[in-house]
Amino acid sequence: MVANTQSWWQEKLHKLSLHSRVTLLAAVAVGLAVAFVSVAAYLTVRQQMYQNLDDSLTDRASQVAKRRVLTQQVALEGIPPEALGLSDTLLGVYTADGQRIGSTKSPLPPMEEPELEVAQSQNQITQRTVGDAATGQHYRVVAVPAQFCPQETIRDECEPDGPGVWEPAALVVAQSLKPIDHTLHNMGIVLWAVGLLGVIGAAIAGNAIAVSGLRPLARLSGAAEHVARTAELRPIPVDGSDEISRLAVSFNSMLAALARSQDRQRRLIGDAGHELRTPLTSIRTNLDLLAQADKRGGLRPEDRQQLLDDVRAQMDELTNLIGDLTELARDTPQIRNAELIELSNVVEDALIKVRRRAPNLEWDVSIEPFPVWGDERLLGRAVTNLLDNAAKYSVPEDAPTDGRIVGLVTVRLQDGVLTVTDSGPGIADADLPHVFERFYRSSEARSRPGSGLGLAIVKHAAEQHGGMIYARNAPGAGAQFTLWLPHAATQTR
Repeated sequence: MVANTQSWWQEKLHKLSLHSRVTLLAAVAVGLAVAFVSVAAYLTVRQQMYQNLDDSLTDRASQVAKRRVLTQQVALEGIPPEALGLSDTLLGVYTADGQRIGSTKSPLPPMEEPELEVAQSQNQITQRTVGDAATGQHYRVVAVPAQFCPQETIRDECEPDGPGVWEPAALVVAQSLKPIDHTLHNMGIVLWAVGLLGVIGAAIAGNAIAVSGLRPLARLSGAAEHVARTAELRPIPVDGSDEISRLAVSFNSMLAALARSQDRQRRLIGDAGHELRTPLTSIRTNLDLLAQADKRGGLRPEDRQQLLDDVRAQMDELTNLIGDLTELARDTPQIRNAELIELSNVVEDALIKVRRRAPNLEWDVSIEPFPVWGDERLLGRAVTNLLDNAAKYSVPEDAPTDGRIVGLVTVRLQDGVLTVTDSGPGIADADLPHVFERFYRSSEARSRPGSGLGLAIVKHAAEQHGGMIYARNAPGAGAQFTLWLPHAATQTR
C-alpha cells in the first residue's frame, strides 16, 4: 500500500513542470519548517505554563499546610475558596482513612487514589490533570502532605502550635486550566495563521525564484526547440556563471561541435561526390565503348582485354575509395574498444602486404617492439597506407616492369616512432601543409592512381590513438613521414 502511494505521488510530481515543482518545493519546505517551529513553540510554552502553575500551586499548598489553618475542619468547611480570592480554585483535605472534607459552599477538588497515597505516606507530592465530566472543565490537581484537625476536637487543641490530635492527611488544591487553555488556544490560532501566511509567502517567493532562476533554462529550451525546428545552429547568449549558465555554455559547445560535424559531412559528401564521379564516368565510358563495339562486330581480343582491364582498375579504385570514405565517415573522437597491441607486429603485417604489391623495391627495415593501446584494424590500415604511399612514389612512372630494383623504402620503428622514407621526388613546399587533407592531391600526384584519402586516414588514426603524424623532405632522399604513438603504459583504457 505504501509503495503504491509513493508511486502515485512520484507519478504526479513527474507530471508537474519544473516551475511548479520549484514552487511546490519552496511551499512544502517552508510549511514543514513553520510546522516544526510552531509545534516546538506550542509544546515549550505549554510545558512552561504547566510548570509555572505546578510550582505556584505546590508552593501555596505547602504554605497553607504548614500554617495548619485551613486544615482544621471548622475553618475548612466554613470558609469557601472564593473568600480567599481563589475563585477558580478548589480546596479540600483527604484524610488517611479516606474521608473527603471541604467547604460546604463549593465543590470538592478531585480526590482519588494518588491523593490518598500522599495522605498515607506523608512523604510525596503529586501533580496531575483531571477532567470534570459534569462541568466540561479540567483541573490541575496538586496534593501535599498535611495534618488535619477534626471538627470534634476542642478548639484549643486545634491551635497550629498546640498539642492537639492531628491526623495525617493530604491538602488537595485544584486549579482550573481554563485560562491556560484559552491562552494556548489563542496561541495555536496565531501559529496557524503565521504558518499559513508563511506557506503562502513561500509559494509566492518560490514562484518568483522559479521565474527568475528558470528564465535561462526557458531560453535554453527555446533555443533547443528552435534548432530542432529550423536546424540553425546559432549559439545562445550566456549571462552569469551559475549551473544553468554552465549548461548553456555546454549547449553552445555542443552546437559548435554539431556545426563542425555538419560542415565536415558536407565537405565529405561534396568531395566524395566529385571523386566518385571520375571512376564512375570512366567505367560508364568504357562500357559504352564495349557495347558500341559489340554492335559493330566487336573489338580485337587484345583491345577488348585492355578495355576490361581498365574497367577492373577503375572498379578497384572505386572500391578503395568507398572503403576510405567509410573509414573517414566514422568521425569518432577516439577509439572505444581499445586493446593491447604490439606495434611491431602491425608494421610487419603491413610490410608483407605492400612488398607483395611492390616487388621491384628494396626495403630497409629496422623494427623494435613497442606496445600500444588501440584498434589493430585502424592502425594496420594507417601503416599500410604509409607504406603504399612510399612504395608508389619510390617507383618512377617510366620504371621497367621486368622485376629489377628501381627504388628504396626505409622503415624504422623505435620508441613508438615509425619513420617511413621513400626514394621519390619528395613533396613540394607548397604541398607540405596540405598532404593530410582529404582528397588533396598535388599536381605531381594526379597522374598516379589514388583517391587522396590515404594520408587523411593516417592522420585520423594517429589522432584517435593520441599520437601525431607529420611529413617532411629527408636530406638526400624523398619524402619522409613520421608517425608517433604513446606507449601503452602512459595510456588509459
